[in-house]
Amino acid sequence: MKIAVAKGDGIGPEIMAAVLKIFTANNAPLEYEYVDMGKWVFDKGFSNGMTPEAKQTIESVGILFKGPMETPKGKGVKSVNVTARKTWNTYANKRVFQTLHGVDTVFSKAGIPIDITIVRENIEDTYGGVEHMLTHDVALSRRFITRPGSLQVIRYAFEMAKKKNARRITCSHKANIMKITDGLFLECFYEVAEEYPQLKADDIIVDDLCMKLVTRPDTFDVVVLTNLQGDIVSDLCAGLVGGLGFAPSANIGDHICIFEAVHGTAPDIAGKNIANPTALLLSGITMLRHLGMMENAAVIENALLYTLENGVHTGDFGDKSIPSVNTTQFADAVIANFGKEPSVGAKPMLPNMPATPTHFKLEKNPMLVSAEMDEEKIIGVDMFIESHEQPLVIAKKCERHAGVKFKLVSISNRGTQVWPTGSVYTNLVNQYNARFESLDGEPLFQQDIIGLYVSLSGNFKICSFELLNMWGDKKAYSLAQGQ
Repeated sequence: MKIAVAKGDGIGPEIMAAVLKIFTANNAPLEYEYVDMGKWVFDKGFSNGMTPEAKQTIESVGILFKGPMETPKGKGVKSVNVTARKTWNTYANKRVFQTLHGVDTVFSKAGIPIDITIVRENIEDTYGGVEHMLTHDVALSRRFITRPGSLQVIRYAFEMAKKKNARRITCSHKANIMKITDGLFLECFYEVAEEYPQLKADDIIVDDLCMKLVTRPDTFDVVVLTNLQGDIVSDLCAGLVGGLGFAPSANIGDHICIFEAVHGTAPDIAGKNIANPTALLLSGITMLRHLGMMENAAVIENALLYTLENGVHTGDFGDKSIPSVNTTQFADAVIANFGKEPSVGAKPMLPNMPATPTHFKLEKNPMLVSAEMDEEKIIGVDMFIESHEQPLVIAKKCERHAGVKFKLVSISNRGTQVWPTGSVYTNLVNQYNARFESLDGEPLFQQDIIGLYVSLSGNFKICSFELLNMWGDKKAYSLAQGQ
């Protein structure tokens, strides 16, 4: 099976060499195509952090195994890690966090076993990186949550939970505050849950989840979250089992998959051959199973668990009374323990399965669109305007532009209503949202919105605007605090 390999930056080449040495010693049937990605590629002028040849190779083989990579700071370029995940639509980020004997934590010492799988949506949310300065004081980041994107990752999470005989699958969210975006994600979760009646499905607000994870992590099994919340929670879970050095990561898509270590490049120890390769090795083991190399994966993982259980460790963890080993020595110890099993958590020796390529040649971009269930209509518009004037002054100006089709119903500032009711104690910034609705409740047309925009622009700089849509009798927009 041919795969693309990107060694990474900093400690990346060292830990990648250690992992591939273990794979070779185990006779894993892999062929490596090395590709150029990372900071040094940025430095050569490639703004996406990869060469065209690398992109072509990855798209032809469908599998990327990569070390940690650095994005240059202050150069206006996007993270190569995020770019790779989004470019190839690896919509599900799967991270498994398990108690590893030989890696002491508060919970291992207390005898509380941890086995949590976090499934993080990997494409949308604020990670679209669509940001603008609306005024010199006000920055805006757009948050995209889509029905097709949510259904993709949630259905993957349920399928994975079913295959691993999970006792529970939980959707974590902030739908109590972000009722439209997180509300859509939660709605999709329960829609998919109906297809899996054998699984216990529930939901939890993300801040409550974080509290419970650090008090009773053993009560959770599979957790699915939106992108930003999933990023934060998965790092929290890494801390529960010993840190990012023990956190594997798989980015799953329909055509291309990426397996990587999620920790940093550790430039302070790069080139010293002392880095811990465990996270990258665990990611590689996940890749082997994904490719059907079940026996290879079990032999290597059992050897790794046996090695850790017997106190072998690099300098970043383990029993300090036992001398640490370097990166190469750690890999050699794992190889020497092939065929041995740990006393706890041994993986079953399943036969290898025929490899099924996850890619095929596409002629055009897939379009993800769900069917509209109700008739769509426009009933108003939010006009985001720049002004340092008081709300009453702004209201009087706006009302002069409402004409015969619109009525001004609300003015808010940073999401809090300041007109027609509000408080003088509400601090203001120089960007308001003036909400106009249809005067007679009749549907509006885009030409009506543009006409209002042109009229208002005589008094205000209009930073942006958003249509107020309805599908059937369901409002597709939020209310201001206090409205």
